[in-house]
Amino acid sequence: MKSLMYLGVASLLVGCASSPPATNASPASNTVTTTRTAATLYDYTIASPQGEPLSITQLAQALSTADIILVGEWHSHPAAHLLQAQLMAALYQQNPHLTLSMEQFTRDKQAVVNDYLAGNIGEKTLIKEANAWPNYDSDYRPLVEFAKQNKLNVIAANAPKSIVRCVGRQGAEYLNKLPPNERLWAARSLTLAMDAYQQTFIASMHHGDETQTKRQFAAQTTWDDTMAESMVDYLSHHPHQQIIHVAGRFHTMEGLGTASRIKARNPTLKVMMVTPVSDQVSLDADAQDFTVKMQPLPQRYVQKDKMMAAMKAIGQRNSDLKCYK
Repeated sequence: MKSLMYLGVASLLVGCASSPPATNASPASNTVTTTRTAATLYDYTIASPQGEPLSITQLAQALSTADIILVGEWHSHPAAHLLQAQLMAALYQQNPHLTLSMEQFTRDKQAVVNDYLAGNIGEKTLIKEANAWPNYDSDYRPLVEFAKQNKLNVIAANAPKSIVRCVGRQGAEYLNKLPPNERLWAARSLTLAMDAYQQTFIASMHHGDETQTKRQFAAQTTWDDTMAESMVDYLSHHPHQQIIHVAGRFHTMEGLGTASRIKARNPTLKVMMVTPVSDQVSLDADAQDFTVKMQPLPQRYVQKDKMMAAMKAIGQRNSDLKCYK
């Protein structure tokens, strides 16, 4: 996907919903012709939890009372990332006391992110030293540049992948092996009880024994607990800010994952969710998420052997990781 260039506030506020077919009648012949607007992977439509259609401005207004807004994504989906940029601009227009929180940067890289926002380093240095995701240029640059231009804080909210992967291999007790400075890079405590989030996680798994699954969930919630704690700690020092947090859909949807971990740490905070859906993937009927309907991404693999080979390569990279003994 070509890189999305930074968009100004005015252009970001333009709605992105696909137009319905337009019907035109010719006065001379009374012939009715229908003009259809072809949907693209950039197009989306927004709905309230009650199913009412919303514009991007109306969505921002509906979210105005939230302390934290969790905006889910399918990683690398053009419509999801366009929606995030446009929503961030709309939120800022109605409330400049806005902070961006990101799954895509980790706590140990907060100083690097701060240096970039202050203009002390360039973008190439940010990408290299902060271990930016491979799709940073196309998908996350617009958010960071908007924050930089408007002097907004950016929270590098996540735990480092190396720590999360080692938790997945050794379990939650791995955190106790970390040196004091590295222990600060993950949440002070993990939510390991059999809650609705863990049940949903287990239901999504298709292999592995119970012990392995528990380790995998400990790794999963290391992400969620760390992101939640990062935002709760930030708001304890900046109580008048509103946070927009971008992360993968599974972390943010239906009030589970990160949302539940935020509420456990500070029940007074109001958390609202914006979640992508498609004809193939929906939400629980009782979910209170604002939904953004978009086309599904292309199927990654058709042949099972190619999918298994890709998974094996990922497993090999994880097995090469050095963990503390």
